[in-house]
Amino acid sequence: MGVAVDLWLTVTVTITDRDVAHNPVAEPTIQRSGTLGELGCSVADDLIWRAFSAACAYKGRDIPAGLAFDAHSSIPVARGLGSSASAIVAGVMLASDLLALDISHAEVIDIAARIDGHADNVAPCVVGGAALCVHTTLDTYDVAPLPVHPSIRFVFAIPDFEFRTSVARAVLPPLLPFATAVDAAARAAALVTGLGSGNARLLRAGLSDVLHVPFRRDHVKGYAAVTQAACDAGAVGATLSGSGSAIVAVVIAADTGRVANAMAEAWRMLGVNAAMLVSDASLGGYQYNTEVVMAGATDSSSNSSTNS
Repeated sequence: MGVAVDLWLTVTVTITDRDVAHNPVAEPTIQRSGTLGELGCSVADDLIWRAFSAACAYKGRDIPAGLAFDAHSSIPVARGLGSSASAIVAGVMLASDLLALDISHAEVIDIAARIDGHADNVAPCVVGGAALCVHTTLDTYDVAPLPVHPSIRFVFAIPDFEFRTSVARAVLPPLLPFATAVDAAARAAALVTGLGSGNARLLRAGLSDVLHVPFRRDHVKGYAAVTQAACDAGAVGATLSGSGSAIVAVVIAADTGRVANAMAEAWRMLGVNAAMLVSDASLGGYQYNTEVVMAGATDSSSNSSTNS
């Protein structure tokens, strides 16, 4: 399960005739700003480019020469807020739009999930709101909108330190006891039902994760203090956003400002600065537009919301 959050990545791609004329095999370029400004990865390793290429391969289309990408993001990197998923969805949609590949929502999710590894990360970027994802075949997923009660708000506390996905995945055990798997399935059902009904007891049970949080929480400084502060301030419960380091609290009929301030203060007492964000489940998915900016040059822009 994942939910779209009001943080955005905006990417523009341009095919420049000038570059192609001088170099028919001109390599792509990527300019990054915002939270992406400090990324030092090569173009070949950039998720936007990898997703763009994967979409072309999926449709059997050649990749145009002379592509120039410009990416600006407000999504903190390595915080469990879907920065990677947004980049991947943006790359797929740019290819689909720029080259008229006519890739459906379901195909976007399948292509993006193969790169990201988790459909629940990418699906909310595509369809918006909350989404429930399940494997149907090895490479495909079924995705359904997940109802969220209108009284529910999500309060995100985003610290000034990272928890890299590669590290977060490495701390997970390869096997879990059967009883833990049974418990996790019951808690997942409680979470779905609690989100739809606003039932605080079910939400509280659903947010008490047994699959990944027990192994990751000790790697997120202040996890216990921040989640306890959220609950003391009126939140139903709190847990890691994605794999962390951000923490999300679920609030029903309580003061979201009070919860946010309590979470920020708990981290501040530990020497950690945290940005706060309040969101609900009504956010839409990606947005894109295409326009001709000069004769022979096509510009395609894609905005992808993040997810948790």
